[in-house]
Amino acid sequence: MVKWHVRKLRVLSGHRLDVEFADGLRGVVDMSGDSFSGVFEPLADEAYFQLASITDGVVVWPNGVDIAPDAMYAEVSGNSPEVSR
Repeated sequence: MVKWHVRKLRVLSGHRLDVEFADGLRGVVDMSGDSFSGVFEPLADEAYFQLASITDGVVVWPNGVDIAPDAMYAEVSGNSPEVSR
């Protein structure tokens, strides 16, 4: 398992995700400042955002949109991602 695979997820209010990665790193990914356009537009609705789940170590929504786990890991750890988005 890659260290930046998400193994635990809790969706918080305000478009934030409390995530724990395979290596034990845990933190909050704040997406409140993101502009949700295109395929991400449904995520602007707080109720829809709450439908996030984990599939194969990746945070996904019912419409198939996902967030790159390496980018989330970089945000939580303060380091550059090992793999680009």
